[in-house]
Amino acid sequence: MSNLSILIVEGNLREENRDFSRVGIQTHTESLQDSLNHFIKNINYDVINPSSDTNLHRVNKKLSNYDGLIWGGSSLNIYDNTTEIKRQIEFMKECQKKVKNILAICWGMQVAVTAAGGEVKKAVNSHIGIANEILLNKEGLKHPIYKNKIKSFNSPAFNFDEVVTLPRNCVCLASNSINKIQSLYFEINNSKIWGLQYHPEISYEKMISLIEFRKDRLIEKRKVFKDEEEIKNHISFIKDEISVSNKAQRMLELKNWLDIINRKSL
Repeated sequence: MSNLSILIVEGNLREENRDFSRVGIQTHTESLQDSLNHFIKNINYDVINPSSDTNLHRVNKKLSNYDGLIWGGSSLNIYDNTTEIKRQIEFMKECQKKVKNILAICWGMQVAVTAAGGEVKKAVNSHIGIANEILLNKEGLKHPIYKNKIKSFNSPAFNFDEVVTLPRNCVCLASNSINKIQSLYFEINNSKIWGLQYHPEISYEKMISLIEFRKDRLIEKRKVFKDEEEIKNHISFIKDEISVSNKAQRMLELKNWLDIINRKSL
């Protein structure tokens, strides 16, 4: 592979990332960089946080220079429509005008869909650390993002919201029993958007750390567990998945996307 220039967009607020670092959990940007470096070492990274960084105008001017952009996860809910969220949506609109290849993961997919005219709502059910039996449909089976991927798979995932209305000319690639839209692809302006609701870039071990870090929030605010005993049982379930998970298969979407943009940059 040739040297690639990739912009990573951090979706979490600075406060959340400070809390991650305080307890020894990687930020989502750090997880992304580690996972991408597993496949290729000579990537040139820039990182931007559109919720808080003041240099967006300077980044806007060079968006077209990037071979690709990856927009990662966040604990935000897009329908809250705060100032920080509005800044992310507006920046995504700029990216969709100028960046040729965008990989939008979880929150990133929700921002991409919203910016392109689709809709995201609170999901009836949630993924807490893992998504089970994600099934590729006929479009997904022939899409290059899923080259060599098995038809049905589990993946790290953590989301309370879901895409309910696709943007214009958007194709769903995969679903499961929790989210009808687990992955998608669409083109807008000069951009190609690959969207994943799950997290191939995050390990199950990190997901367990996030569950433990957020356990009070998951019980008291999100109300997805009734007590710590339920959380312990769920963590045991994820540990069982770790014992059978194949790292290369888990992260295959990242490799395939890198292969796609590398060919386009040659």
